[in-house]
Amino acid sequence: MGQKNKKSQRQKITLIEMPSPAQPANSTEAPDEETEENDQSEQILQSGSVTMTKAKHVIHCLTIVGQIEGHYILPPQNKTTKYEHVIPQLVAIEQDPSIEGLMIILNTVGGDVEAGLAIAELISGMKKPTVSLVLGGGHSIGVPLACSAKQSFIAPSATMTVHPVRMNGLVLGVPQTLSYFDRMQERIVRFVTENSQISSKDFRQLMMNTGELVMDVGTTVVIASHNLRELEDICDQIGLLHQGKLVFQRSLDDLESDIYKLQTAFKMVHREEDFAALDPVTFEQRGRMISMIVRGKKEEIEGQIAAMDPLYAEMLPLTLEEIFITEMEVLGYDIAEILQ
Repeated sequence: MGQKNKKSQRQKITLIEMPSPAQPANSTEAPDEETEENDQSEQILQSGSVTMTKAKHVIHCLTIVGQIEGHYILPPQNKTTKYEHVIPQLVAIEQDPSIEGLMIILNTVGGDVEAGLAIAELISGMKKPTVSLVLGGGHSIGVPLACSAKQSFIAPSATMTVHPVRMNGLVLGVPQTLSYFDRMQERIVRFVTENSQISSKDFRQLMMNTGELVMDVGTTVVIASHNLRELEDICDQIGLLHQGKLVFQRSLDDLESDIYKLQTAFKMVHREEDFAALDPVTFEQRGRMISMIVRGKKEEIEGQIAAMDPLYAEMLPLTLEEIFITEMEVLGYDIAEILQ
Protein backbone atom coordinates (compact mmCIF):
# COMPACT_ATOMS: atom_id res chain seq x y z
CA MET A 1 0.00 0.00 0.00
CA GLY A 2 1.28 3.34 -0.93
CA GLN A 3 1.78 5.72 1.95
CA LYS A 4 0.36 9.21 1.48
CA ASN A 5 2.48 12.08 2.74
CA LYS A 6 0.42 14.53 4.75
CA LYS A 7 1.35 18.09 4.12
CA SER A 8 1.21 20.26 7.11
CA GLN A 9 -1.21 23.12 6.73
CA ARG A 10 -0.18 26.44 8.17
CA GLN A 11 -2.81 28.90 9.31
CA LYS A 12 -2.13 32.53 8.94
CA ILE A 13 -3.02 34.48 12.07
CA THR A 14 -3.41 38.17 11.78
CA LEU A 15 -2.91 40.03 15.00
CA ILE A 16 -5.11 43.08 15.42
CA GLU A 17 -4.02 45.54 18.04
CA MET A 18 -7.06 46.35 20.16
CA PRO A 19 -7.45 49.96 21.09
CA SER A 20 -7.04 50.99 24.67
CA PRO A 21 -10.12 52.24 26.55
CA ALA A 22 -8.78 55.74 26.36
CA GLN A 23 -8.67 55.56 22.56
CA PRO A 24 -11.81 53.97 21.07
CA ALA A 25 -11.89 52.46 17.60
CA ASN A 26 -12.40 54.94 14.79
CA SER A 27 -11.32 57.44 17.38
CA THR A 28 -11.71 61.11 16.81
CA GLU A 29 -10.23 63.73 18.98
CA ALA A 30 -12.37 64.69 21.92
CA PRO A 31 -14.12 68.03 21.36
CA ASP A 32 -12.23 70.94 22.69
CA GLU A 33 -14.28 72.19 25.64
CA GLU A 34 -12.71 75.60 25.41
CA THR A 35 -13.72 75.89 21.74
CA GLU A 36 -17.28 74.83 22.56
CA GLU A 37 -17.54 77.45 25.30
CA ASN A 38 -16.21 80.11 22.94
CA ASP A 39 -18.80 79.13 20.34
CA GLN A 40 -21.59 79.43 22.91
CA SER A 41 -20.31 82.82 24.04
CA GLU A 42 -20.25 84.02 20.44
CA GLN A 43 -23.79 82.72 19.95
CA ILE A 44 -25.02 84.65 22.99
CA LEU A 45 -23.33 87.84 21.80
CA GLN A 46 -24.71 87.58 18.26
CA SER A 47 -28.28 86.43 18.88
CA GLY A 48 -28.93 86.53 22.61
CA SER A 49 -29.62 82.81 22.66
CA VAL A 50 -27.81 79.60 23.46
CA THR A 51 -28.42 75.85 23.02
CA MET A 52 -27.54 73.90 26.16
CA THR A 53 -26.10 70.47 25.28
CA LYS A 54 -24.32 69.34 28.45
CA ALA A 55 -27.47 68.27 30.30
CA LYS A 56 -29.57 65.20 29.60
CA HIS A 57 -31.83 67.22 27.32
CA VAL A 58 -31.01 69.73 24.60
CA ILE A 59 -32.89 72.98 25.35
CA HIS A 60 -32.58 76.18 23.35
CA CYS A 61 -32.75 79.34 25.47
CA LEU A 62 -33.97 82.47 23.66
CA THR A 63 -33.88 85.91 25.30
CA ILE A 64 -36.21 88.78 24.34
CA VAL A 65 -35.04 91.94 26.09
CA GLY A 66 -35.40 95.70 25.75
CA GLN A 67 -37.64 96.92 22.94
CA ILE A 68 -38.77 94.72 20.08
CA GLU A 69 -37.51 96.29 16.90
CA GLY A 70 -39.72 95.85 13.87
CA HIS A 71 -40.08 97.82 10.66
CA TYR A 72 -38.21 100.87 11.96
CA ILE A 73 -34.65 100.94 13.30
CA LEU A 74 -34.48 102.24 16.84
CA PRO A 75 -31.73 104.58 18.09
CA PRO A 76 -28.41 102.86 18.85
CA GLN A 77 -28.63 103.62 22.57
CA ASN A 78 -31.78 101.47 22.87
CA LYS A 79 -31.49 97.86 23.97
CA THR A 80 -33.42 95.97 21.29
CA THR A 81 -34.45 92.51 20.11
CA LYS A 82 -34.66 92.41 16.32
CA TYR A 83 -37.51 90.35 14.98
CA GLU A 84 -35.62 89.53 11.76
CA HIS A 85 -33.10 87.69 13.98
CA VAL A 86 -35.63 85.91 16.16
CA ILE A 87 -37.93 84.55 13.45
CA PRO A 88 -35.22 82.54 11.59
CA GLN A 89 -34.06 81.15 14.94
CA LEU A 90 -37.55 79.90 15.74
CA VAL A 91 -37.82 78.20 12.35
CA ALA A 92 -34.40 76.56 12.83
CA ILE A 93 -35.29 75.37 16.33
CA GLU A 94 -38.51 73.78 15.11
CA GLN A 95 -36.72 72.01 12.25
CA ASP A 96 -33.68 70.83 14.25
CA PRO A 97 -34.35 67.26 15.50
CA SER A 98 -31.60 67.49 18.11
CA ILE A 99 -33.33 70.35 20.00
CA GLU A 100 -36.00 69.03 22.34
CA GLY A 101 -37.54 72.24 23.64
CA LEU A 102 -37.49 76.03 23.76
CA MET A 103 -37.26 78.35 26.76
CA ILE A 104 -38.03 82.06 26.26
CA ILE A 105 -36.65 84.57 28.79
CA LEU A 106 -38.60 87.84 28.70
CA ASN A 107 -37.59 91.23 30.07
CA THR A 108 -39.12 93.71 27.63
CA VAL A 109 -40.95 97.03 27.71
CA GLY A 110 -42.74 96.16 24.47
CA GLY A 111 -42.08 97.64 21.06
CA ASP A 112 -43.34 97.09 17.52
CA VAL A 113 -46.80 95.53 17.82
CA GLU A 114 -46.83 93.68 14.50
CA ALA A 115 -43.29 92.32 14.96
CA GLY A 116 -44.03 91.14 18.50
CA LEU A 117 -47.29 89.55 17.44
CA ALA A 118 -45.54 87.76 14.56
CA ILE A 119 -43.00 86.26 16.98
CA ALA A 120 -45.79 85.25 19.37
CA GLU A 121 -47.73 83.53 16.56
CA LEU A 122 -44.68 81.50 15.58
CA ILE A 123 -43.99 80.38 19.14
CA SER A 124 -47.62 79.39 19.74
CA GLY A 125 -47.57 77.30 16.56
CA MET A 126 -44.46 75.28 17.48
CA LYS A 127 -44.91 71.56 18.09
CA LYS A 128 -41.95 71.29 20.45
CA PRO A 129 -42.38 72.02 24.18
CA THR A 130 -42.11 75.74 24.92
CA VAL A 131 -41.81 77.60 28.23
CA SER A 132 -41.75 81.36 28.85
CA LEU A 133 -40.36 83.07 31.95
CA VAL A 134 -40.88 86.77 32.64
CA LEU A 135 -38.00 88.34 34.55
CA GLY A 136 -38.13 92.02 35.41
CA GLY A 137 -40.99 92.97 33.11
CA GLY A 138 -43.10 91.80 30.20
CA HIS A 139 -45.02 94.93 29.25
CA SER A 140 -47.17 95.84 26.26
CA ILE A 141 -46.62 93.37 23.40
CA GLY A 142 -44.58 91.32 25.89
CA VAL A 143 -47.89 90.04 27.27
CA PRO A 144 -48.82 88.08 24.09
CA LEU A 145 -45.22 86.83 23.91
CA ALA A 146 -45.46 85.47 27.45
CA CYS A 147 -48.79 83.78 26.66
CA SER A 148 -47.50 82.25 23.41
CA ALA A 149 -45.62 79.40 25.13
CA LYS A 150 -47.34 76.21 26.21
CA GLN A 151 -46.31 76.92 29.81
CA SER A 152 -45.85 80.46 31.13
CA PHE A 153 -44.22 81.62 34.36
CA ILE A 154 -43.45 84.97 35.94
CA ALA A 155 -40.96 85.76 38.69
CA PRO A 156 -42.47 87.15 41.93
CA SER A 157 -40.55 90.40 41.45
CA ALA A 158 -41.58 90.84 37.79
CA THR A 159 -44.43 92.99 36.45
CA MET A 160 -46.59 93.01 33.32
CA THR A 161 -48.60 95.96 31.96
CA VAL A 162 -51.29 95.93 29.29
CA HIS A 163 -52.60 99.04 27.55
CA PRO A 164 -54.45 100.02 24.37
CA VAL A 165 -52.48 100.10 21.14
CA ARG A 166 -50.83 103.49 20.74
CA MET A 167 -47.68 105.27 19.61
CA ASN A 168 -45.66 107.76 21.68
CA GLY A 169 -46.15 111.37 20.65
CA LEU A 170 -48.75 110.35 18.10
CA VAL A 171 -50.93 112.79 16.18
CA LEU A 172 -53.76 111.00 14.40
CA GLY A 173 -54.43 112.88 11.21
CA VAL A 174 -57.42 110.88 10.06
CA PRO A 175 -60.00 108.68 11.82
CA GLN A 176 -58.90 105.73 9.65
CA THR A 177 -55.68 105.56 11.66
CA LEU A 178 -57.62 105.05 14.87
CA SER A 179 -59.73 102.41 13.14
CA TYR A 180 -56.52 100.57 12.22
CA PHE A 181 -55.42 100.70 15.86
CA ASP A 182 -58.78 99.24 16.92
CA ARG A 183 -58.34 96.29 14.56
CA MET A 184 -54.78 95.71 15.76
CA GLN A 185 -55.98 95.82 19.35
CA GLU A 186 -58.65 93.25 18.55
CA ARG A 187 -55.95 90.91 17.19
CA ILE A 188 -54.01 91.19 20.45
CA VAL A 189 -57.10 90.56 22.58
CA ARG A 190 -58.02 87.51 20.51
CA PHE A 191 -54.49 86.08 20.68
CA VAL A 192 -54.16 86.50 24.45
CA THR A 193 -57.59 85.05 25.22
CA GLU A 194 -56.97 82.06 22.93
CA ASN A 195 -53.59 81.30 24.52
CA SER A 196 -54.46 81.89 28.17
CA GLN A 197 -57.31 81.45 30.61
CA ILE A 198 -58.38 85.11 30.82
CA SER A 199 -61.67 86.19 29.29
CA SER A 200 -61.94 88.91 26.66
CA LYS A 201 -63.98 91.07 29.04
CA ASP A 202 -61.42 90.87 31.86
CA PHE A 203 -58.49 91.49 29.53
CA ARG A 204 -60.13 94.58 28.03
CA GLN A 205 -60.86 95.88 31.52
CA LEU A 206 -57.17 95.56 32.42
CA MET A 207 -56.22 97.19 29.12
CA MET A 208 -58.37 100.25 29.80
CA ASN A 209 -57.22 100.72 33.38
CA THR A 210 -55.23 103.94 32.95
CA GLY A 211 -54.10 103.85 36.58
CA GLU A 212 -51.83 100.91 35.75
CA LEU A 213 -50.02 102.48 32.80
CA VAL A 214 -46.25 102.82 32.95
CA MET A 215 -44.76 104.28 29.77
CA ASP A 216 -48.10 105.77 28.69
CA VAL A 217 -48.19 108.43 31.42
CA GLY A 218 -48.38 111.82 29.71
CA THR A 219 -49.29 110.40 26.30
CA THR A 220 -52.07 112.37 24.59
CA VAL A 221 -53.78 111.35 21.37
CA VAL A 222 -54.73 114.40 19.30
CA ILE A 223 -57.13 113.98 16.39
CA ALA A 224 -57.36 116.74 13.79
CA SER A 225 -60.46 116.86 11.60
CA HIS A 226 -62.73 119.45 10.00
CA ASN A 227 -65.64 117.08 10.45
CA LEU A 228 -66.95 117.42 14.00
CA ARG A 229 -69.39 114.60 13.34
CA GLU A 230 -66.45 112.20 12.94
CA LEU A 231 -64.90 113.37 16.21
CA GLU A 232 -68.17 112.74 18.01
CA ASP A 233 -67.82 109.01 17.22
CA ILE A 234 -64.14 108.82 18.21
CA CYS A 235 -63.28 111.16 21.08
CA ASP A 236 -63.75 110.59 24.79
CA GLN A 237 -62.59 114.04 25.93
CA ILE A 238 -63.36 117.36 24.23
CA GLY A 239 -61.58 120.67 24.82
CA LEU A 240 -61.79 124.11 23.22
CA LEU A 241 -58.70 126.32 22.96
CA HIS A 242 -59.09 130.07 22.42
CA GLN A 243 -56.14 132.47 22.25
CA GLY A 244 -53.88 130.08 24.12
CA LYS A 245 -56.39 129.39 26.88
CA LEU A 246 -58.53 126.32 27.52
CA VAL A 247 -62.16 127.47 27.42
CA PHE A 248 -63.47 124.11 28.62
CA GLN A 249 -62.39 120.49 28.78
CA ARG A 250 -64.84 117.72 29.63
CA SER A 251 -65.76 114.22 28.71
CA LEU A 252 -68.05 114.08 25.70
CA ASP A 253 -70.83 112.42 27.72
CA ASP A 254 -70.77 115.13 30.40
CA LEU A 255 -70.61 117.89 27.81
CA GLU A 256 -73.66 116.64 25.96
CA SER A 257 -75.65 116.01 29.15
CA ASP A 258 -75.54 119.54 30.61
CA ILE A 259 -76.36 121.73 27.62
CA TYR A 260 -79.69 121.62 25.78
CA LYS A 261 -81.71 123.34 23.10
CA LEU A 262 -85.04 124.36 24.61
CA GLN A 263 -88.01 125.08 22.33
CA THR A 264 -91.18 126.36 23.99
CA ALA A 265 -94.38 128.41 23.39
CA PHE A 266 -96.66 130.34 25.79
CA LYS A 267 -100.10 131.94 25.74
CA MET A 268 -98.56 135.24 26.74
CA VAL A 269 -95.59 136.83 25.04
CA HIS A 270 -92.46 136.57 27.17
CA ARG A 271 -89.22 138.48 26.96
CA GLU A 272 -85.68 137.28 27.51
CA GLU A 273 -85.65 138.83 31.00
CA ASP A 274 -88.37 136.40 32.07
CA PHE A 275 -85.90 133.52 31.65
CA ALA A 276 -83.05 135.06 33.61
CA ALA A 277 -83.14 132.19 36.11
CA LEU A 278 -82.19 129.80 33.30
CA ASP A 279 -79.30 132.06 32.22
CA PRO A 280 -79.70 131.17 28.51
CA VAL A 281 -76.53 131.03 26.40
CA THR A 282 -78.47 132.05 23.29
CA PHE A 283 -82.03 133.35 22.95
CA GLU A 284 -84.17 133.59 19.83
CA GLN A 285 -87.86 134.56 19.70
CA ARG A 286 -90.37 134.44 16.87
CA GLY A 287 -93.76 135.52 18.08
CA ARG A 288 -94.78 133.18 20.85
CA MET A 289 -92.18 130.55 19.88
CA ILE A 290 -88.95 130.76 21.84
CA SER A 291 -85.77 128.84 21.12
CA MET A 292 -82.81 129.04 23.48
CA ILE A 293 -79.75 127.08 24.55
CA VAL A 294 -79.38 126.59 28.28
CA ARG A 295 -76.93 124.86 30.58
CA GLY A 296 -77.81 122.78 33.61
CA LYS A 297 -79.45 119.57 34.71
CA LYS A 298 -82.37 118.46 32.61
CA GLU A 299 -84.74 117.93 35.56
CA GLU A 300 -84.11 121.41 36.96
CA ILE A 301 -84.65 123.11 33.60
CA GLU A 302 -87.86 121.18 32.98
CA GLY A 303 -89.13 122.17 36.45
CA GLN A 304 -88.54 125.88 35.90
CA ILE A 305 -90.23 125.82 32.49
CA ALA A 306 -93.20 123.83 33.82
CA ALA A 307 -93.73 126.49 36.51
CA MET A 308 -94.30 129.06 33.71
CA ASP A 309 -97.22 126.99 32.31
CA PRO A 310 -96.08 126.63 28.68
CA LEU A 311 -98.31 125.48 25.85
CA TYR A 312 -95.44 123.48 24.43
CA ALA A 313 -91.95 122.64 25.66
CA GLU A 314 -89.28 120.34 24.26
CA MET A 315 -85.63 119.81 25.25
CA LEU A 316 -83.16 118.45 22.72
CA PRO A 317 -79.50 117.46 23.25
CA LEU A 318 -76.94 119.34 21.18
CA THR A 319 -74.57 117.72 18.73
CA LEU A 320 -70.85 118.41 19.04
CA GLU A 321 -71.06 120.77 16.07
CA GLU A 322 -73.90 122.73 17.70
CA ILE A 323 -71.92 122.96 20.95
CA PHE A 324 -68.89 124.25 19.02
CA ILE A 325 -70.97 126.88 17.22
CA THR A 326 -72.57 128.00 20.48
CA GLU A 327 -69.24 128.37 22.29
CA MET A 328 -67.72 130.27 19.36
CA GLU A 329 -70.66 132.71 19.30
CA VAL A 330 -70.28 133.26 23.06
CA LEU A 331 -66.63 134.18 22.42
CA GLY A 332 -67.78 136.83 19.95
CA TYR A 333 -67.12 135.09 16.64
CA ASP A 334 -69.43 135.43 13.67
CA ILE A 335 -69.92 131.74 13.04
CA ALA A 336 -71.51 132.39 9.66
CA GLU A 337 -68.21 133.81 8.38
CA ILE A 338 -66.20 130.91 9.88
CA LEU A 339 -68.35 128.28 8.19
CA GLN A 340 -68.18 129.94 4.77
